[in-house]
Amino acid sequence: MQKVDLIATATFGLESVVAEEVKALGYSQVEVENGKVCFSADISAIARTNLWLRTADRVRLKIGEFKATTFDELFEKTKALPWADWITEDATFPVEGKSVKSTLYSVPDCQAIVKKAVVESLKRTYKTEWFEEKGPMYKIEVALHKDIATLTIDTSGPGLHKRGYRGLIGTAPLKETMAAAMILLSRWKPDRVFMDPFCGSGTIPIEAALIGQNIAPGMNREFVSESWPVIPKTVWREARAETHDLARYDQKLEIIGTDVDDEILKIARRNAEEAGVDDQIHFQRMDVRDIRSKRKYGYLICNPPYGERLGEWKQVSRLYGEMGKTFAELDTWSFYIITSDEQFEEHFGRQASKKRKLYNGNIKVDYYQFFGPRPPRPSVVAPTE
Repeated sequence: MQKVDLIATATFGLESVVAEEVKALGYSQVEVENGKVCFSADISAIARTNLWLRTADRVRLKIGEFKATTFDELFEKTKALPWADWITEDATFPVEGKSVKSTLYSVPDCQAIVKKAVVESLKRTYKTEWFEEKGPMYKIEVALHKDIATLTIDTSGPGLHKRGYRGLIGTAPLKETMAAAMILLSRWKPDRVFMDPFCGSGTIPIEAALIGQNIAPGMNREFVSESWPVIPKTVWREARAETHDLARYDQKLEIIGTDVDDEILKIARRNAEEAGVDDQIHFQRMDVRDIRSKRKYGYLICNPPYGERLGEWKQVSRLYGEMGKTFAELDTWSFYIITSDEQFEEHFGRQASKKRKLYNGNIKVDYYQFFGPRPPRPSVVAPTE
């Protein structure tokens, strides 16, 4: 099967999580760079990574990479790449770009030159002077970093955080990809109780249910590269069949999502239903101060209010203090909390076992991880003679 070079783009701080996911899919030639994970695989990886990656932003097909310090160089080296191997004669192929620390800093100029070079390259193959661009979408990106130009085509379409279950709410404070990363970083296992006391529209509990039952996050959506003639339809059929074969629908989960807002909980329930995991999550109206559980060794993962607006810090710091007192009662549990408050540990009343710097959208945050005790191993009873 045809070999391809792929790039899974990642939010800052999540590159190693994305790399773990890529390796778990069986792709071993993996390189981690800032904001991306590069790997080589056969063409079926385009389908499999789009369907399975929970924490990547999107999957890009790498067409070429070279040094370019002049517009002539950018034009000639782009034109020399094998664009017609992928792009059909009727294709739509817009160009977007970015430039960081590079001689060629004008992004609009770079985009125009790459577009012209791709057209010239396709003219040679298709023996035509005009492309109507009414067919499949091939969004090209020229990314310049320290004078190295990387030319890619987006294989995903809408970002991978768009799973298809959250159409009932506008801009949410936490992307599905970040929610999934928080869960994967916690090493939560499906046999442990899971709770989110600030569940909002249900993103974290829903992602936990998808992980717990090994349901591919892209199972219920389409990808732009599904319409590319160069990828055999059998590749997508087999990749989708694999998602059904590997799902563990019979895995019982104990996932609880609570919030103080009845209306947002209605949306959470509908979102869980859309995702097909509503029978695995118990949503309930409850104030965080009233959180109690007789269950042992649970995981509490949440995205509480940050107090980004002026005048909210006092209120939020008081909330964090109340969280600290309430969570202390869950003495065998582990807690994983994301917030932009750099004094969080002080307000919470306890130092984190570990913290990790991340970005929630454009907001710099820390992921505070408080490890609970490990559950005792089941005692082995020796057989009687």
